[in-house]
Amino acid sequence: MQTPNGPGVDSTEHSVNPTHDARYAFNVSAPLTQSQAEFWYLVESQGCKELAHSLRMVHDLALYHSDVPFNAEEKSALFDLKVLWEGLEKMGEKI
Repeated sequence: MQTPNGPGVDSTEHSVNPTHDARYAFNVSAPLTQSQAEFWYLVESQGCKELAHSLRMVHDLALYHSDVPFNAEEKSALFDLKVLWEGLEKMGEKI
């Protein structure tokens, strides 16, 4: 998404966690580490739909119910939350 000031919030220039192409960020053929397995267990235990709802709520509270101005890094972090909740929603549909 392009902003009037230049690169969009989804660009990696000001990203809190820069990834140039997320399709290659995780190697699905490699076995999970113990910490990754524990994380996925927690995600599945909590519920993808519930986690997605919580992330969306935090995002919306910060963005729509706050008078605090956001810098580029904070806008990028909010976009990262959006990416996470959308991914969790998709996972919740498949479960």
